[in-house]
Amino acid sequence: MEYQLVIDVMNLVHQFELENHKEGDYSNDVAGFKKWVCSTTIEPGIIAEPKWEGKENGRSSDSVINTFIVHMNRYAKYYSKSAINGSAFSTQEDFIYLINLKAFGAMSKIELIKKNVHDKSAGIQIINRLIQNGWAEQTHSEVDKRSKVIQITPAGINVLEKQMEKIRKASQVVTGNLTHAEKMDLIRLLSKLDDFHHSIYCMNVGIPELLELAHSRLSQLPG
Repeated sequence: MEYQLVIDVMNLVHQFELENHKEGDYSNDVAGFKKWVCSTTIEPGIIAEPKWEGKENGRSSDSVINTFIVHMNRYAKYYSKSAINGSAFSTQEDFIYLINLKAFGAMSKIELIKKNVHDKSAGIQIINRLIQNGWAEQTHSEVDKRSKVIQITPAGINVLEKQMEKIRKASQVVTGNLTHAEKMDLIRLLSKLDDFHHSIYCMNVGIPELLELAHSRLSQLPG
């Protein structure tokens, strides 16, 4: 009797359990295993390339992706404006900063600004506005008394909770008609993209040198 197939399948199951234990993207059963096999064995080129406007005239996939990302950012801003309409918030950045403080706890001004991928001057303005409104406060760090951190106040939690239902609705609307599986795929792709850009953002490179540095790092990637 030929046992090699059985051995290969057992090795495949072992690989699935190791990866799924780390990522947790699939259910730990036969159905999850089948989905994992399908997602990891699709050969490049099997799925036909989608059509897009201008493709026949040489418009690149990079151009299309950039356009869609810009559009999605603008759509999200429209929904955010609707979510805070009539509230105490003046901008979406106000509640995004508060959400981060509530979720991740006290942090330095620079840490908070970097978490929101803002430049320093814009981030400081937002933080100052939160402090002036009484939604955040600056205190001494419990870890290092010499440094100061920003933390959300009870008033900040209260104003955030009053608006959270609409904010959640806005988040749901932005992901639109995507299925659960499509959302998971999109999270994986955007996480990979965010990791690349965040590593460059954290280098604090000046604007004049930024594009060439990013392009240089891109050219160093395998494949």
